[in-house]
This record gives sequence, structure tokens and C-alpha cells, in this order.
Amino acid sequence: MRTEPEGRGPVRYGPPLPEPGLPVLPELAAVLAGAAGRAHAEPPGGSPALLDAASGYWARRGLPGERDQVAAGPGAAPLLLALTAALGGGDVLLPRPCPAWWAPQVRLLGRSVYHVPTPAECGGVPDPYALLETVRRIRAEGGTPRLLVLSVADDPTATVPPPEVLHEAVEAAADEGLHIVSDETWRDTLHRPHDTLLIGPAEMAPDRVTVLTDLSGAFLPPGWPAAVARFPAGARGAALRARTLDVLTALGACVAAPVGAAASYALGEPDEVTDRLDRATRLHARVAAAAQREVLAAGALALPPRAGRHFYVDLGPLRPALAARGVGDSQDLEDFLGERLAMPAPGGHRFGDDLGALRVRLSTGPLLGSTRQERMTSLTAPDALELPHVERALSMLGSAFDDLRAAAQRMEPPR
Repeated sequence: MRTEPEGRGPVRYGPPLPEPGLPVLPELAAVLAGAAGRAHAEPPGGSPALLDAASGYWARRGLPGERDQVAAGPGAAPLLLALTAALGGGDVLLPRPCPAWWAPQVRLLGRSVYHVPTPAECGGVPDPYALLETVRRIRAEGGTPRLLVLSVADDPTATVPPPEVLHEAVEAAADEGLHIVSDETWRDTLHRPHDTLLIGPAEMAPDRVTVLTDLSGAFLPPGWPAAVARFPAGARGAALRARTLDVLTALGACVAAPVGAAASYALGEPDEVTDRLDRATRLHARVAAAAQREVLAAGALALPPRAGRHFYVDLGPLRPALAARGVGDSQDLEDFLGERLAMPAPGGHRFGDDLGALRVRLSTGPLLGSTRQERMTSLTAPDALELPHVERALSMLGSAFDDLRAAAQRMEPPR
């Protein structure tokens, strides 16, 4: 079994969420600065203003709820940790691949993690038949499956599951008595919102689903950690929220007061916040589509990115050429592409994927420019793809794969 040497470990050196690659919105910075003088701490679970803002945010998305159904934490990772602890013992099921930060939170509690394959057309949700088989196997081995974590707009694959696929997975999980945590961090970054139907699990099984959203996905810079969770209505949801607040209190996991003020402001969705989000999403969508075309032209595989600031690339078709360069697994590929592209290229093993598969997640943020001025120009240009610095970045991305394809073609036996 291959071990992770220092500098490659799955926890301390795991990849963060894809960076926005854009300067902080001035209005958000002003709110944060205006609250910097607050000496008091936010209460565990969030201030009333933040909880009301989160309730309003979900109500506008068809999930009405009261303040006492919501909790906040300093980022999605500690909030998921508290949620998992609050659910008590039992095993946790995750799709393969999945966000890099999910499994460490579960394992920190000593829980067993079982990865379930995803359907061919999308990531984020387990194949329902594979889910049922995995549950059956866990129970046959004496385990207790308790929790399924899934995503409706996925990291790392940047896909959105079709409603019928999601419904089958949710139905299978509910039939087996699993609680579901729906990570909806990227739901507000749909590349084609008018052509993509996104329905969350909480609309399908409201009494079994807790919704989790990291605000760095759409609203806040990654350096301002804040996340919110919406619990089911009723006695069970109230008890789960109360236990989650107990864990957050024990951990001292509170949102910083200035960050809480900025989060409340952003979740209220004033015009300047929604305008920046719309423009940033269109920019990342355009660059992601162009980047995907580059890797497809070079012979790699990648599902069309539909959300977020990233996409997932499978270089399996180029394996012979990569092997000739000493690349035999996704850790090798991470090192090779990271150096060649001069940008992070975390391998699929970071996301629970097979180490032997040659897959990486690539982010679009680094393609927007290397300076603040270049990034702002990318945001405001009529067509960012025509900007010299974006053209250069995409060309470098394509050329990094082109010679691999040429080498792979030379190595193919004559027909």
C-alpha cells in the first residue's frame, strides 16, 4: 500500500474549495470593516441576525423555515463535524468522488466511511442500486449505516444530478432509514441557471434532510469562514439542531462577529451582491467551458461543467504517454500537472477516487489573471476569452495536454 510522505497527506495538505480568483466585493469589505470594532463573540450557532438572513435565503429558494431551524458555524467543515457527532454513532456513506473535506470530518469522530460509486452521467450523488448494496453489505458485516452526505452541485465534478437520479438516491436512502446531509455550497453558481433544473433533497424528503451551505461557494471570500445549516422541521430536527449546537459550543466553533455581519449582509442578497455573483458565475462558466474544450481536444475526458469554479478531468486515455513520464497514479499526476501548469491540480485520490485512476480537479480561478487588475478586467470585459492574459492561460493549459496526446498517438500500434 502506498503511503503519503510528508507534504502529501490527505488532511493538512488536502485541497481547499476552488478559489474565486477575484477581488473582494467592496461593499462586503465595508460591512466587515464596519463590524471590526465589535468586542463580543457571536453565540454558538450564529446571531439572530445571521439566522434570520439564512432563513430568508432558503425561503427564497422554496425552503421556508424559522430561525430555530438554522445554525451557523465557522465554515462547512466544523459544521459537518458537529452535525455528524450530533447524529450519534454509525457509519457514513459518501459518493465517490466527493469533496476532499467530507471524509476527514467523519474519520475524526472514529466513524467508518464507505464510498459509493456515482452514476455515469454525474457526480455528487450515489448510484441508488450501489447505495442499497453498500447498505446491505455494511449491515451484513455488523455495521450501522446512519448518514449519507451528497451534493446537488458537485465538487469535484462540477456536475448537477438530474432530478430523477437524485430522487432515486434520496428515496433509497430514506427507505433504509438514513439521515441525509445535502451540501449545497455550489447551488448558486449554476452555469446555465435557466437550462438546469436543480431540486434539493429537502424538497423530496423534508423530514430526513439537513441542508449545509458553505458561504465561500457563492457569497464570501474563502478567508472569511462561515457556513449555515437548515434542519428539518419537527421534534427530530429540533433535537438534532440542539445536539449540533452543543457540539459547536464544546468546540468553541463560533462565527467571528465581523464575518457574521458580512454573512448576514450577503445572505440578504442586495443588488450589488447578486450582480457580482451573476457576473462572476458567467465568467467562470465561460472559462470552464473553454478549458474543457482544450482538454477534450487533447484526448482527455471531462463531463461538461455545470456549476462552480472547477471541472474534473480524466486523463486515462493518455495513460501510456503519462507512464513514459513516470506518472502511474493520481498522486504522480497531481505533481506532474501542478508543476507543468503552475497551478494546483489535486489528484482524484484527494476526493476519495481511486488512486490508480488518472483524474484531477482543475480550477478556473487561476486562469482569470495573475494580478488584481487582470482579474478585474476579466470580470468586466464583454468577452474574457479575448483578453490576452486569459488566452495565454488557456493556451498553456491546452499545450500541457497536446504533447501528451501526440506522444500517446506515436505509441499506438499501427492498425
